[in-house]
Amino acid sequence: MAAPERPPERPSELALLASGELTVTGRLVDASNATLYCTVRLGDTEAACVYKPVAGERPLWDFPDGTLAGREVAAYQVSAAAGWDIVPPTVYRDGPFGPGMCQLWIDLDPEVDLIELARSDRDPALRAMAVFDAVINNADRKIGHLLPAPGGRLYGCDHGVCFGLEYKLRTVLWQWRGEPLPAADLRALERLSGLMTDGDLAARLGRWLTRDEVAATGSRIEQLLRHRVHPYPPEDWPAVPWPPI
Repeated sequence: MAAPERPPERPSELALLASGELTVTGRLVDASNATLYCTVRLGDTEAACVYKPVAGERPLWDFPDGTLAGREVAAYQVSAAAGWDIVPPTVYRDGPFGPGMCQLWIDLDPEVDLIELARSDRDPALRAMAVFDAVINNADRKIGHLLPAPGGRLYGCDHGVCFGLEYKLRTVLWQWRGEPLPAADLRALERLSGLMTDGDLAARLGRWLTRDEVAATGSRIEQLLRHRVHPYPPEDWPAVPWPPI
């Protein structure tokens, strides 16, 4: 299966999310943290988006309080820097319930079976997501976090519990464990490595992550480049999130 063509960059989406007027129109009640469905309007441009205020974050034992929204922004920055474009445009901004994460809403393709998609081993976009999750140490890649859009693009959401120092990769995408990384994803990792050492990516991540977490992210990138294979599940941590959907 050929990867769908990457759409052109649209910086206006980030400007819209960052500066537009947010209007809350609903709430996603299945989310564990406050997740609000909104419209954002700037001039004549309007879009749907998700707004997660820091005030609505549920405390976790293994992540510092009040950091999940920033981790979502960091995940977007890694995804965009690598060229994967897995995470929809995401910003950190003030809103009706205080500061938080604001992310462009992605309409799903109703023809895609999410369970079948999650089990596939032939979709290069899904495989790239598995590599991305290894980079950000995603502790919660569920089937419901896959966002197949009409036209073949695949996005992912809910990256608040990522970038932990300990190896906590927990995902439904283990079908490539131990297999060689695709050439396209190795090039993406090399791009990330260069931006972490010679670019400003580490500094930008440092706004949302601790210094040790930024260093650990760089170490995971280098480890993937050194071994050039998909990682194996952790031995001392549940390998699949529960519930998996």
